[in-house]
Amino acid sequence: MSDSSKRKRPLVADKRYNKNARKKTAATTRKSAAKGGRSRRAAPRRPRRRGPLGWLSALVAWIMRLIWTITWRVTAVAVLVLALAVGYIYTTLPPLEALLDGRARGSVTLLDREGDVFAWRGDQFGGVVTADSVSPHLRNAVIATEDRRFYRHFGVSPRGIASAIRINLSEGRGPLQGHGGSTITQQTAKLLCLGEPYEPSSGQTEKEYEAECRRNSLQRKAKEALFSMAMEAKYSKDDILSIYLNRAYMGGGAFGAEAASQRFFGKPAAAVTPAEGAMLAGLLTAPTTLSPTNNLDRSQERAATVIRLMRQQGYLSEAEAQDAIANPAQLSEAAEAEAGGYFADWVMSSGPEFFTRNTTEDVIIKTTLDQRIQKAAEDGLRAIFENKVREGSKAQAAIVVMSADGAVRALVGGRKTKVAGAFNRATQAMRQTGSAFKPFVYAAALDLGYSPNDLVEDAPYCLNIPGSGEWCPKNYTNNFKGAVTLTEALKESLNIPAVKISENVGREIVSQVASQFGIKSDLAAGPALALGASESTLLEMTGAYAGILNGGSSVTPYGLIDLRLLGDSEPLMGTGGGIGERVIQEEAARQLVYMMEKVISEGTGQRGQFGGRELAGKTGTTSAAKDAWFIGFSADYVTGVWMGYDDNTPLEGVTGGGLPTDIWREVMLRVHEGLPMNPLPMMTPLPSTRYTEAQPTQPAAPAQGSAPRRNDTIIDQVLRDIFGSPSSNPGASGTAPQRGDR
Repeated sequence: MSDSSKRKRPLVADKRYNKNARKKTAATTRKSAAKGGRSRRAAPRRPRRRGPLGWLSALVAWIMRLIWTITWRVTAVAVLVLALAVGYIYTTLPPLEALLDGRARGSVTLLDREGDVFAWRGDQFGGVVTADSVSPHLRNAVIATEDRRFYRHFGVSPRGIASAIRINLSEGRGPLQGHGGSTITQQTAKLLCLGEPYEPSSGQTEKEYEAECRRNSLQRKAKEALFSMAMEAKYSKDDILSIYLNRAYMGGGAFGAEAASQRFFGKPAAAVTPAEGAMLAGLLTAPTTLSPTNNLDRSQERAATVIRLMRQQGYLSEAEAQDAIANPAQLSEAAEAEAGGYFADWVMSSGPEFFTRNTTEDVIIKTTLDQRIQKAAEDGLRAIFENKVREGSKAQAAIVVMSADGAVRALVGGRKTKVAGAFNRATQAMRQTGSAFKPFVYAAALDLGYSPNDLVEDAPYCLNIPGSGEWCPKNYTNNFKGAVTLTEALKESLNIPAVKISENVGREIVSQVASQFGIKSDLAAGPALALGASESTLLEMTGAYAGILNGGSSVTPYGLIDLRLLGDSEPLMGTGGGIGERVIQEEAARQLVYMMEKVISEGTGQRGQFGGRELAGKTGTTSAAKDAWFIGFSADYVTGVWMGYDDNTPLEGVTGGGLPTDIWREVMLRVHEGLPMNPLPMMTPLPSTRYTEAQPTQPAAPAQGSAPRRNDTIIDQVLRDIFGSPSSNPGASGTAPQRGDR
């Protein structure tokens, strides 16, 4: 029996699909046909356009495809090369900490005798700050002024560069001259000199190196852009801003925000106000020109512009901006002192060069300066020139105040006291000393046994100078007083007695005494030595007078107490001056003080009196009144004053007993405010009958009844080592003013 009826139907194509799917396909086809559309398969192909237009269209399409192909491939290669260049620079960038202090030189901080900072020198670096540690007002001021899109670009700002080029061209400059359009990142890259450190062995000076770093060639700008992008990849935005805030020069020798804040405001960068932050940010464009120590008004005007930018960008409210403009930043007292003026210059020049002018370390120097006394000296000088010197006068003056041991407490090198690096008339000007030299003539005589009461004839007197002829000194008044004591001769600044005493004592001895007291310059060889024909500096002369005050021992003026490196507790060096060897006996020194006291109480220096104090000193006026001096002392301080013209123009109507004594009095009056009335170390002499004749003789023997001679004075050495035995002094040539001085 057949089972064919039970077989399944063969699988055919229709069975492969669902009936419903077939119905949908058919329905879709009918709908498309009903709308009049044709099926895609049935649509005829459009014929190609032939003719010139067709060929032209095809050519344009081909060129565009070629340009696109070349462009994207060149762009890809450029991006790859750029990435490789940036990546290579990235690998050369050091850690952040190595970039924060980029000074080639170190700094010198000068402290006064109390340990307070009064001056800076070199490249000052106050310490590392970060974008987070500085005052937000300073950070915002820098961003508002230098790069308001700092947190939004990748190191280079195409918009800023385009704007800068447009401005430069519109102002008639080259595209890269003037405005640079640099971002803070680019400025930081330039401060780093694009990773090229200074190498002294290269033969390039530091100045040439810095000029090369700031060159604005197209090649340099391209490398700067690459370096900036590498920095953006290596460091965070705040890291870059921190490098900038630490390395940027802000004027006044200050590198970085901390040093500038301390230098100008006497406070850390974390504590600056909006007005102070704006002033610091304003310095970045022209740190030397806009420095508040150079021109405070200009610096304040620039700060006002920065404040307006901060207001526009929302960093300050309207009230805060108005308050900052109405109350501009002011300099600290130390900044107003203009980096220590003449005193700081002198200490820097007298210290070891490798720790002062050329130091690569941060150095702390403690000095002898007393800022109260320094102000007294400056105020006293100003008071006389404002009230007693005609307006427009170009006359100059210098002042030195020191203790009896040579510690300089104040130093003024000219009328313009707020200076740095200027010509210092107190330490650099070599001028004739005039009658201010006479105390050393009498010091030699007193140490040989003369008495202040010994007599000398003030009468016409001439010497025959071999090779020069006859020389006849005269007194300032052209009068003669006859027999006078040594005290009277010094008190009235008589020239003839001084020459006679010098000739009788011996010029070599007088020269040796003056030299041992600290006058290091070459002294005149002729008889004019006694009248101050030699030249010296005010610092040397004041130091020599300090030796008279301290009892007859030499003095080396000094300003440096100790020097140490920043962070070290032990000094590298100590005081380089002070009291040295004895020059004359203490008794002779005390007698000389007695004689010099009469100069102020009764003689040519009477204008120096004040407050009933015991004071001693000596006036001096040189040939044709080119120089006028007054140097004197109390029991506490020695002060020297010089007055004259830099070009040696004669002073009109000025002698040492005039304006220089007035300046001395004004200074000493201020210096002694609040000090006790201490007596001078002087000794009243016994009566004497010695009478000095005109002719030069052997060095005189001690007067009868005088104190026993010591064997360690310079005069003993001169008599023994130079002469062998006392003998007459051979004549020597020399010239001096024919008219005496006071």
